Amino acid sequence: MSHRLMRTALSAACLLLPAAACAADLIPVEDFARHPQVSMPRLSPDGKYVAVRVDTDDGDNHALKIFAVTDMSRPVETLLMPKYELPAGIVWTSPTRLVVEKGKQFGSIDKPFLTGEILATDVDGKNQDYLYGFDAGKYGTRAGTRGSDRGHGYVSGMPEPANGHFYMRAYSWGSEDTSMLYDVDAQKSTRQLIGDIGVGGMGFMVGADGKAHFAYGRNSDFDYVVYHREGNQWAKLTGSQVGMTFAPVYFTPDHQRIYAEYSADTGPASLIEQDETGGNRRMLSKGDFGSVAHIQWTPVPRQPFATALATGIPKFTYINSDLPAAKLHMALSQQFPGKIVDFINFSDDGSQLLFSIRSDREPGIYALFDTHTNKASRLFAAMPWIDPSKMAERRPVRFKASDGMELEAILTLPKGAKESNLPMVLLPHGGPHGIQDTWYYDNHAQFLANRGYLVLQVNYRASGGRGYGFEKAGYLKWGTRIQQDLIDGVKWAIAEQYADPSRICVFGGSFGGYSAMMSVIRAPGMFKCAVGYAGIYDLDMMYNKGDIQARKSGRSYLRTAIGKDDADLAANSPTKLADKIDVPVLLVHGEADQRAPFAQAKAMRAALEAAHKPYEWLSKPGEGHGFYTEKNNIEFLNTLQAFLDKHIGNKAGSGG
Repeated sequence: MSHRLMRTALSAACLLLPAAACAADLIPVEDFARHPQVSMPRLSPDGKYVAVRVDTDDGDNHALKIFAVTDMSRPVETLLMPKYELPAGIVWTSPTRLVVEKGKQFGSIDKPFLTGEILATDVDGKNQDYLYGFDAGKYGTRAGTRGSDRGHGYVSGMPEPANGHFYMRAYSWGSEDTSMLYDVDAQKSTRQLIGDIGVGGMGFMVGADGKAHFAYGRNSDFDYVVYHREGNQWAKLTGSQVGMTFAPVYFTPDHQRIYAEYSADTGPASLIEQDETGGNRRMLSKGDFGSVAHIQWTPVPRQPFATALATGIPKFTYINSDLPAAKLHMALSQQFPGKIVDFINFSDDGSQLLFSIRSDREPGIYALFDTHTNKASRLFAAMPWIDPSKMAERRPVRFKASDGMELEAILTLPKGAKESNLPMVLLPHGGPHGIQDTWYYDNHAQFLANRGYLVLQVNYRASGGRGYGFEKAGYLKWGTRIQQDLIDGVKWAIAEQYADPSRICVFGGSFGGYSAMMSVIRAPGMFKCAVGYAGIYDLDMMYNKGDIQARKSGRSYLRTAIGKDDADLAANSPTKLADKIDVPVLLVHGEADQRAPFAQAKAMRAALEAAHKPYEWLSKPGEGHGFYTEKNNIEFLNTLQAFLDKHIGNKAGSGG
């Protein structure tokens, strides 16, 4: 195509887009369909190597690559993973030995899920071993000694400084009500049981004596419980010992006290220091609206020196500004204004630091700092094709819901556009419980903003970042109060004159896909279209299909989150309320989705057809919970853009 024809085609396309999207820096859809190239970098204990997960653009192939920090041009070693498998956890147990947790990912909405298998390799790729998992027979020498490992194992920490060992929690397939903790020698592949409890799903905190001191987490009934080891018995903590939430994090450098995340009531979680038995509790960091997050740690012996809240634009509060690590963090932060510096890990002697630099417009840069020479060196970028200068501002805001609850939302404002009367896409997040939208770079929000749309993401009650009480407030309210929070957010954006009330659509994935249908049902006339992506549409079906209901703990979660009353499930299922949907619908689904099975999308389609409602359809075989391959993502984003432009673009409403 000639340059003249290309310009003509672009001009014609711009006629269908909101005005801000016609700028010269319209970014190709392919840039938003690609996967990050690198993730999860980890610095070796001696500071000489960096291990990192590397993904191909097609999303099918993954590898663990190890680089010498003196030469990042090519890896020292590459460990290729089978198709769809990836290194989901990376731990250095010594300067020359790594432990890798295997994972799988079948969809872009899914986080990689751990398979419960643990591998080990030397830095040069030699002495690879299968330390734990259900498939030891495939791995030669371990078939005889590890063939009885019928369960899942997960890395649960390691001694510091590194000594070649790590801690592994394990859950047997034979019992959902047992949790075990082992001290594993990663070189010799030997293990010693250092803690076990007759409660399923527990995490552990190990004491200075190398034994399990705390067990905590959600049991198979989905109750949050905490136990403390007292002699040879586990004692369940209650009352003010645990408050609303209590999660032990680490021992203090003198091993006499512990750090923990704690919430006395329904408010946000704080960072505290206390005696192991619960006495002499001291507040280290707290927030009135958001929970403490982004904890920054010194080199070993580790102690927290700064925190930021999980809400708003992260701003660090220093617990002890005199610590060398705190001074270093402040100095680096000054070098990157408008961005957040996050310490990933130090070498054991503290001479080398691996850190990241992120923002609402920067997906992530990884760098190394030498504390001897005081020099920083850039290693790599997660998404080097993204130009932060062309990305849109993400702005945290607060508003009052209709019942008076103060909520947070994130606005993504199209670059170069006036901040008024904009076509808007409501983008509810998935989950819903414990998941939140943050200020950091968001691929879908940036894509929509680049196409000229204001994006509104509401952290409705049930979201993470504000404590367990806020999450709990969304139980049994999926189709009611949560949807009202989203609707109240739209009303706020209209009242503040950010959004053109005649050009608003809703698009969401997973639970967000459910909300895309339910918010339209709950607020007739507010929206002009709705997009459900890998959504849940029939609540009762969740008890019969999908990976959530496959385990006792998952069924307990469903009873807690959505209830078991047939009438309530029907009254809050879009498939049963399709006749109330008054806008065009786009349904997008992967046919191999295990979290929100394809049957959910087919049921929603059937309901729309039965109610004689207009809809468009896009499904792909082999795709899971969200499209993963770049080709399918390109088609999805183009389809999404065309659908939105058709219904709320300049030619579709009054705001053009």
